[in-house]
Amino acid sequence: MGAFYVDCIVESIEKPAKQLRVEKLLVDTGSEYTWLPEEDLKQLSISPRKKDVSFILANGEIVTREVGYAILYVDTFETIDEVVFGRPGDMRLLGARTLEGFGAAVDSRQRKIVAAGPIPAALAVASPDVAATASPGEAGSAHSRAFRTCREVKDYQWIKT
Repeated sequence: MGAFYVDCIVESIEKPAKQLRVEKLLVDTGSEYTWLPEEDLKQLSISPRKKDVSFILANGEIVTREVGYAILYVDTFETIDEVVFGRPGDMRLLGARTLEGFGAAVDSRQRKIVAAGPIPAALAVASPDVAATASPGEAGSAHSRAFRTCREVKDYQWIKT
């Protein structure tokens, strides 16, 4: 998959009239959080809400950073998310949680983010006879296998909230 970048409008939750365009964020599905320059976040009066959050970088180095909340916009996508206060030398990243909040997916061929489609609103659970077909060694995949089976044969129950 090729790397690509997007420009992002960042807005303060507490002062929505304040916005700033942050250019060239690397779209990185391997990063949970979105990383923005600390000086940009402070310029928007976005304050740290969490201190000393530990992160492991791609090179294996463990660092701590502050985290705050912001409204993020890329093209037609919008979400509220936690953002990391990046320090000089840190990469500018648009992370997986922001993509999920956008309801977006990565189109690696076109090198852009695209709508991911409908958001699941309920979890389908296999009926006991379908779930019981999973062998003991399939603990990690039993749910997904049972769910696929349920969808294929329409043998499911919806969990009611």
